[in-house]
Amino acid sequence: MVDAVVIGECMVELSLAGSDHAELGYAGDTFNTAVYLSRLGLSVDYATAVGRGDPFSAGILGLMARESLGRGLVVDAEGRLPGLYAIGRDERGERSFYYWRDQAPARDYLALVDRPALGRALAAAKLVYVSAITLAILRETGRQALTDSLAAAVRAGATLALDTNYRARLWPGPEAAREAIEPLARLAGYISTAEPDLEGLGLDPDGAVRRWAEPGCEVVLRRERREIEVVSRGGTETFAAEPPVTVVDTTGAGDAFNAGYLSARLGGASVAAAIATARRLAGAVVQHRGAIIPRAAMPGG
Repeated sequence: MVDAVVIGECMVELSLAGSDHAELGYAGDTFNTAVYLSRLGLSVDYATAVGRGDPFSAGILGLMARESLGRGLVVDAEGRLPGLYAIGRDERGERSFYYWRDQAPARDYLALVDRPALGRALAAAKLVYVSAITLAILRETGRQALTDSLAAAVRAGATLALDTNYRARLWPGPEAAREAIEPLARLAGYISTAEPDLEGLGLDPDGAVRRWAEPGCEVVLRRERREIEVVSRGGTETFAAEPPVTVVDTTGAGDAFNAGYLSARLGGASVAAAIATARRLAGAVVQHRGAIIPRAAMPGG
């Protein structure tokens, strides 16, 4: 049994450095979280689809191996290529994204994967992690199949963690995103969200967080003023904004934050200690280019 199964898409990443140069890497929101969960000591399987026989799929699988991510739930899709995205950054490290992913095999993951085997793996995991981006790329049929599989896993004892990571360009509109997210929010034991996500979805942040917490979920809300609230059925814990750090690139900061928080909570840490771990890791990530920082740059202690 692994500690966590993370479901999503790893893409080819082009990090733009001027008008005629880019650095090649591999990343994606759930993939970034999976890497950091693994680095923080959890056993992690990453569930996705890649191509077969091309250098980019080989690069993704090679990175998975180096980061000790299990590939038992990876599907190799003949004749397909992974999705690709490019990142541009302004002087403050804020990002602009450009995507080529419509034909990526990860979009058809639930149709390509051995569904019974996936169901068994999800049910046996301590934690299953997905994001709203996972839901967006799977499209309606895949989303329903995933929701059914996740519901069965939760009934079997797995804990679902959901990141509301809302990207408007991936959805026909906020209503479609809400309809996909709400069933998983009712299943989740942990939800990570932010005021811009909820406002983009057309939700009142306070109302949505209270509603999601009521069944027993632990909801981490990142406020725009950089405060963090952790809301549960037992009440709200508020953590004041910390002094800012020098920001080089914000790519992957939220993904790393989620990994730090979840790894600490799964290890028995208090909410306050988990927030401190999450902030420390996210603070290190924003001081480096790219979503996945060098191992040597990982914060210790």
